[in-house]
Amino acid sequence: MHNYRPTPLLEALGVCSEDEQLYRALLARPESTATELASYVGWPANRVGRHLKSLLSLGLASRTPGRPARYLPAVPEAAVELLALRKQAAIVEARLGAAVLTAEFRQPDAFTVIRGAEAIAQRFYQAQQCAQDEVLVLDRVPYVAVPRGITYRAIYDMDSLSQPGDLAAARSSGCCRMLRDVPLKLVAVDRRTALLPTAPDVVVELGQSSLLDALLRLFDLLWQQASPLTPSVSSDGPLTSEDQQLLSLAAAGLTDQAIARRLGVAQRTVERRMQRILKALDATTRFQAGLRAGQQGLLV
Repeated sequence: MHNYRPTPLLEALGVCSEDEQLYRALLARPESTATELASYVGWPANRVGRHLKSLLSLGLASRTPGRPARYLPAVPEAAVELLALRKQAAIVEARLGAAVLTAEFRQPDAFTVIRGAEAIAQRFYQAQQCAQDEVLVLDRVPYVAVPRGITYRAIYDMDSLSQPGDLAAARSSGCCRMLRDVPLKLVAVDRRTALLPTAPDVVVELGQSSLLDALLRLFDLLWQQASPLTPSVSSDGPLTSEDQQLLSLAAAGLTDQAIARRLGVAQRTVERRMQRILKALDATTRFQAGLRAGQQGLLV
């Protein structure tokens, strides 16, 4: 009797551990009869018969004509590829079914209320990880890392970037800007779904609706008004990357003291750099410097 039970490898493809155990026994002893397999694995005949039927339906085995019937294992590479293709087809079918269920669940302008910190965190994670094109954020640093290849645009309220570490985290998250007094908190995914916090531990999830369209238009307007946190770097321009960063913060309305706190430098350093920026741009005021920098594409 064969008592060795290796670690299952095919469970992710819908093959139970006992089916896989019998398949491996068949790989070790091809052209075995059901009786021979029962003796090899130490199972009752009815149990072997049941799992042989499963292997046949999964395409992991075939049966020879004649009596007694003998069983042949499918070549592992081909069998696993077939199982993977079936799994992918099932996933596509499930996604189509989800779209149908969503259409049945949501009426125009309908919404879903999510309550509880754990449920909210899980939904934010799911929404951002399932993004296919873009994620738009108002007010907060991201809850999770957005998958590669996804456009990430965020507008952060100045008060949420009070420390140098907050500023660094915001820049690392993707394309981001800063605005004074962001009016609401929002995460929108692929312009089809939005999560809108309305109270402590309460989030409203919006589907495609006129309200979602209005929130997306609001985001686009705020994006135009917000100041970049990661200005473009020009190697041959009049400003260094540090100068561009400082000027972006100044253009957003921050004082020298606030800029120094966010950059983790002395206020006198900020004042000295600002004087150099004014001179480099041939400007007499900060407003004029910001205007000229914008015209030259240094704050885009």
